Amino acid sequence: MLSRRILGLLAVAAGVFSAAPASAQFFIKPANLAGAPVRGYEPGMIGSALPDATAEELRAALVWNLRAALNVAALQCQFEPTLLTLGNYEAILRDHRIELKKSYDTLEKYFIRATKDKKAGQTELDKFGTRIYSGFSTVGGQLSFCQTAGSIGHEALFLKPGSLGELASNRIRELRNSLAPWGEQAFPRGYNRPVGNVRLPVYFREDCWSPKGKWLIKKCGPLPTDG
Repeated sequence: MLSRRILGLLAVAAGVFSAAPASAQFFIKPANLAGAPVRGYEPGMIGSALPDATAEELRAALVWNLRAALNVAALQCQFEPTLLTLGNYEAILRDHRIELKKSYDTLEKYFIRATKDKKAGQTELDKFGTRIYSGFSTVGGQLSFCQTAGSIGHEALFLKPGSLGELASNRIRELRNSLAPWGEQAFPRGYNRPVGNVRLPVYFREDCWSPKGKWLIKKCGPLPTDG
């Protein structure tokens, strides 16, 4: 009787875990990259500062940063299919389309007000968007960024409409932290700290790579090789 009960419990447990989606794990113990919530005025959290922006406009900027990060992840993280970054991003665009459009419209109005010209405002909005996308492009920190973006994208799927702003406020700092190269925390050999605290080979320097992933020879010389 006891054996049957044990087998039954094991079968139930197997069913539960097999029903759950697979989750990529690049490290035995990943770095804890979580940070305090932000409101948008903190340096570096929304890309470039928005002088005299209202709380609503800063929230819109956070939402747009989150969208950009998940878009970049959808393109750059498909090497690990279990992260579901592409499918989740497409679902987020559908499920949260109203809040995303409202955020875009709010930012558009901000830049028109700031430049006092509709055409110039649109140009500045386009530049703002380009800087955001470039800011989430990473080389050395790809694993930590993809893992973090995958987790955030998964969480976004279960949010009620209109809640992306809260998610962005709570986790955008974590996304920014994930852009630095992080390694194994359980067995700290090699690099396991952000690039600012450890000397890395020159090819980990993100300023030597273009937003499209090309090595900048004029700036950093020939791409170094192991041989």
